[in-house]
Amino acid sequence: MRSFINLVLTTVIILTAGGCYYDKAELLYGGGTTTSCSNISAKFSTDITSIMKSKCATAGCHDAAGSAGGVVLETYLQISGKAARINQRCIVDKTMPTGGPLLPAELAILKCWIDSGAPNN
Repeated sequence: MRSFINLVLTTVIILTAGGCYYDKAELLYGGGTTTSCSNISAKFSTDITSIMKSKCATAGCHDAAGSAGGVVLETYLQISGKAARINQRCIVDKTMPTGGPLLPAELAILKCWIDSGAPNN
């Protein structure tokens, strides 16, 4: 009888926990705010390198000394080569950087730079 009760309780817990999910409303329903890149300066040499150095290419994350997942984000070629993945993880999913999402201004700069073709400017 005791094992039957444990089985029922385990099943209830699994079903209850399985019903919880953490979808992002902006992914489900679209939207939020749109970024107008007409008035945002998004230059690789100043803006993007600054964001990458301070938020991404840090010790133990995406620097050459100990890159997470083998992804180094220090040079233009490394960063521009991962622009689509950076867009997905930072702007869409907001799962990177692991310390928390980028600030709205940083997100806008990064989005505008990627949307403009990730130029080496």
